[in-house]
Amino acid sequence: MKSLKALVVDDEPLARERLSRLLLEAGCTVVAELGDGVALLQWLKEPHEADVIFLDIQMPGLSGLEVLAEAPDTPPVVFVTAYSTYAVRAFELAAVDYLLKPVFEDRLAKCLQRLRDRLIRPLSPTELKALVPPPIRFPIRAGDGEIYMELELVTHFELEQNQVWACRGQNRYLTRWAALSEVEQTFPEDGMVRIQRHLLLRPGMVKGIRPASVGRIKVMVAPKVELTVSRAMTPKTKECIQVGKR
Repeated sequence: MKSLKALVVDDEPLARERLSRLLLEAGCTVVAELGDGVALLQWLKEPHEADVIFLDIQMPGLSGLEVLAEAPDTPPVVFVTAYSTYAVRAFELAAVDYLLKPVFEDRLAKCLQRLRDRLIRPLSPTELKALVPPPIRFPIRAGDGEIYMELELVTHFELEQNQVWACRGQNRYLTRWAALSEVEQTFPEDGMVRIQRHLLLRPGMVKGIRPASVGRIKVMVAPKVELTVSRAMTPKTKECIQVGKR
């Protein structure tokens, strides 16, 4: 059985370590572990060899997918994600495979067999660019008109006097919405959590947490910006933050 040479790219250290351990146990060789898109870009510029790249779809800064879309002659890619919606999008191409986090041995074994059978081929730059989703945007008020803001920049939404504000850390921008439920209905797959009646959090933007009063936590979404989570929503918020960091 051929020993596959694998490159593991994931910004979460525990996820990298787990996948690398499973690959080694499956008889593969892990040629490198990288933590972000910049490191992947540098690795691709150098004369390395790999039979497959296990790539985390969501990483801060320059995503691995964006790097691959601009890099010629990359090896086959297996996408690794905590979000099934990304997996479905990736699997629209028959030559692509994906692993959902947490990765389990049996699913990884099937993926490795597909690689050995050459059922997963390298993708062209055009195919890779087609997998990069366009930025999700929404309008915010600007004088008498409006401009468009990318959702991925928003840390949370606030409701104040029947007006919804999109917040980017300390900065607030007035939207056209009048209720947080409208935001949730507009972005049903984003995984937002209502941490207070007037606060809607994007868990992937949380930088840290700390205890507040008994049974509550505070989440830091930017330097000097903390949001208090209600006692009822603290368990769910913790769970969503951990899922987003897998």
